[in-house]
Amino acid sequence: MTDPLFDLTGRRVLLTGAGGALGSVMARAFAERGAHVAVHDLSAERAAPVVEAIQAAGGQAVAVVGDVSTAEGSSDVVRQGADVLGGLDVLLNGVGINRRKPMEDVTPEDFDAIVSVNLRAIYFASQAAHAIMRPQGRGCIVNLSSLSARFSFNTISVYAATKAGVTSLTRSCAREWAVDGIRVNAIEPFVIKTEFTKPLWGEDHRQRWFDHITPVGRLGAPEDLIGSVVYLASDASSWVTGQTIVLDGGLTAGADWDAFRDL
Repeated sequence: MTDPLFDLTGRRVLLTGAGGALGSVMARAFAERGAHVAVHDLSAERAAPVVEAIQAAGGQAVAVVGDVSTAEGSSDVVRQGADVLGGLDVLLNGVGINRRKPMEDVTPEDFDAIVSVNLRAIYFASQAAHAIMRPQGRGCIVNLSSLSARFSFNTISVYAATKAGVTSLTRSCAREWAVDGIRVNAIEPFVIKTEFTKPLWGEDHRQRWFDHITPVGRLGAPEDLIGSVVYLASDASSWVTGQTIVLDGGLTAGADWDAFRDL
């Protein structure tokens, strides 16, 4: 029997950037729990396979296509999602990009491109979602931040700054919109094994380093995000807002640094 606290039956959910490895897994997870899902990505070619997989499994999903790198585009994607779903109960801001460069090589164009997608898009998508959810008296926004909001690796300075901004924005939205019945929370994953993060773990010695630095002995998989995201989007977290769940395999609890000497 499905626990009613975690039941998402009939919830209207828009996921931005859902054509990728993380977003597609979360979209399927919502659909499997009864939600009506709008899968957004920059192109129909990226969104369509996710929609088709959900529909083939008996779920309800539609595609939403749009460029969120501008404030207008981001707001329009949210309005499109609400139109095709007949309303909006949950927004999952999952869109994100990165350009890995040493700080001295980052150009203004690099900076603007990353900030426009990773922070500005989330800001104005949330603003548009608030306008739709406020008359309902309820709603939920979940932001995909990153553990790099707390500490950073080389070559991701702009990405890390935007994720710190997402975590901070989560608190600001939660504080201002609680009176409207809208909860806003975030997750901060450590490295999740996808093509997006392969530059970090793709070489054997890097993989072994990550396996040692992470107390549970492995990096995360996209499926490791499902429990926390479903929790934050469901009635199980009805008294939770302005919070960030760290998903890091125990890294921030501490690591056995002596174990690295033999690597």
